[in-house]
Amino acid sequence: MLNHEAIRRAYPNAVTIDDGTGAFDSDGNQITLDQSLVDAAAAEIQAELDATKYQRDRQPEYPSLATLADALYWSNQGDNTKLDEYYAACAAVKLKYPKPEVN
Repeated sequence: MLNHEAIRRAYPNAVTIDDGTGAFDSDGNQITLDQSLVDAAAAEIQAELDATKYQRDRQPEYPSLATLADALYWSNQGDNTKLDEYYAACAAVKLKYPKPEVN
């Protein structure tokens, strides 16, 4: 099975990719694929996914925007308790899934 995303990265002119017949440009011409270019593109894609995994891990655990809206309402009324709880919950998620260090 062809790695369609990596092929599109390595060959931006590819408009059609078929596992059985290969990759083609907009004129229907078959593109000769260099596996080393496709592998390099796949490695780039994986590196990007790895670098942003923490974002996908955090998302389902963050408190909802409805919780934030309620906390902001009460903060406007002079009670910051819910807003402090919201910030603490966000900080806990960030601590659980830290952003990787950039070299």
